[in-house]
Amino acid sequence: MSERPSPSPGLCERCRRARVVRTPRSEFWLCMLSREDSRYPRYPRLPVLECGGYEPLPPGEAVPEGPPPREQE
Repeated sequence: MSERPSPSPGLCERCRRARVVRTPRSEFWLCMLSREDSRYPRYPRLPVLECGGYEPLPPGEAVPEGPPPREQE
């Protein structure tokens, strides 16, 4: 049985605010902007075709995997 390729996440694939969260069975795209602005869903419905919070990654840079650690208060 072959694994199906993941569909394109749209803008998230090139956004500096996105993180890829992989599990053994799934791949999720986390919007880090959701941590500070409730208008943005934590895990947006893909593909994202329009987003007011989109900020392109610098050329040659890839979206990091996993969320960064939460800042301790």
